[in-house]
Amino acid sequence: MKKILFQDTSFRDGFQSVFGARVLTKDFLPALEAATHAGIEHIEAGGGARFQAPYLYCNEDAFDMMDTFRKTVGKTVRLQTLARGINVVALGPQPRDMIDLHAKMFKKHGMTRIRNFDALNDVNNLIYSGKCIKDAGLEHEVVITMMELPRGAEGNGAHEPEFYVETLKKILDAGIPYDSICFKDSTGTANPNKVYNTFKLARKLLGDKVELRVHSHDTCANGIRQYVAAIEGGADGICCCRSPLSGGTGQPDLLAMWHTLKGTDYTLDLDVDKILEANNVLKESLADYEFPPEALAISPEVIFSPMPGGALTANTLMMRDTKTFHLYPQVIKNMAKCVALGGFASSVTPVSQYYFQQAYANTVNLNKGKGEWDTITDGYGDMVLGYLGKTPREPDPEIVKIASEKRGKPVFKGDPLDKLEPGIPKAKKLLEENKLPVTDENLFIIGAFDTKGGNKGLDFLLGKPSIRRESVPKKKPIVAAPAVAVAPASVAVAPIANTSVGGAKTVNYGVSVGGKTFSVQVSG
Repeated sequence: MKKILFQDTSFRDGFQSVFGARVLTKDFLPALEAATHAGIEHIEAGGGARFQAPYLYCNEDAFDMMDTFRKTVGKTVRLQTLARGINVVALGPQPRDMIDLHAKMFKKHGMTRIRNFDALNDVNNLIYSGKCIKDAGLEHEVVITMMELPRGAEGNGAHEPEFYVETLKKILDAGIPYDSICFKDSTGTANPNKVYNTFKLARKLLGDKVELRVHSHDTCANGIRQYVAAIEGGADGICCCRSPLSGGTGQPDLLAMWHTLKGTDYTLDLDVDKILEANNVLKESLADYEFPPEALAISPEVIFSPMPGGALTANTLMMRDTKTFHLYPQVIKNMAKCVALGGFASSVTPVSQYYFQQAYANTVNLNKGKGEWDTITDGYGDMVLGYLGKTPREPDPEIVKIASEKRGKPVFKGDPLDKLEPGIPKAKKLLEENKLPVTDENLFIIGAFDTKGGNKGLDFLLGKPSIRRESVPKKKPIVAAPAVAVAPASVAVAPIANTSVGGAKTVNYGVSVGGKTFSVQVSG
């Protein structure tokens, strides 16, 4: 009987998928201790939005959080983080020196393995980042990103088993060093048969000795079946959340997977009673947190407009805060068109946000009686113009033309890293100007939050009240998801300004609904 490896993703992807990553360290430490006591030896500990959210919403330093994480679990537990290729833990491309510093800092602060993906499946974006991870003494899990295509877009060759395995071949041909390989579906939408065929082909290519993993979400109730298909196709490991963070926008549940594998040739090596005890502690730890209804529900519409679990709740929380939640069903519907016309990059951060931002802008334009594509958001525009790398298929020529005109930029065919100036000298100057210690940690914080309109990392280090707040989802009234789209004629929207985090720009709107004006920032 084959023992399937598993990673507990509750403390990173679970937090992100349910709470937009806004969880205070002190609140989850008892649950982390319980997980370690239960014998869980592989835990996702940070990266992704769990690097940004501590600074932006929790008044915490992510490096301190990682140090506390390591101290709590001891020396032997594998701690894994998530990185976005050349973006690392920012929302836009980072210069080479910051990519290298990222790996060194995460090694210094107790991490074991970094899972490294590129949303465009552009292998060139994984070469330098992967080298830095290995050079820092970390394990490198290189990733191929997956999703289901919107209806009507099938047959173009993107996001089929052959496409994924061709991407894997490019990774191997590029000589990228790795310790394991993962196929990652942030949307949970890939058809299980497609998953099975992908893993069969990958296993045939790689042989039996390469560690092969799968990561997905249960947003559209597809995750467990995907995992079974991957295991039957040759996967060695899976990612699972634990109750109350499992299912819905989170990962498939660990005990549900253990139960599903009964009577098969596969098993999960765990102590069920201890896992149940750890789950109870996790529930108690999060008792004061509000669970958005859409985080717990099955969302079948996501099959047709792939929205990642980790982005879904972040965006719905934002839309609730800005009183624009009634537009959500329209935005999700319009997202499919943004995917199809944008070149079929995988709907995972930051591209999922680019899709959402553009779909949101298109929805607003249509409700205002304007042209659907009158606004080209910065991230989506840069993607279709080539400034983030090469998309799986060429974007729609008309959209490229509009983006070039609106953004005032030509199409770019080169390496995105070649257009970026070194980040450390700029960060050092900013720290010195503000009489702050020039440490590697501070340099990276400044670089990761670099924006044209300011630097949230600098704000944090200076202790500015504008970000020194605990903005985690505590108990408060929450509006249920609308069953149908409602688009009142009184909605008026006007762009206010554009900002960026790590080079990935967000769109700020003034939204007038029923005579009241709200400030809307569409970002992750």
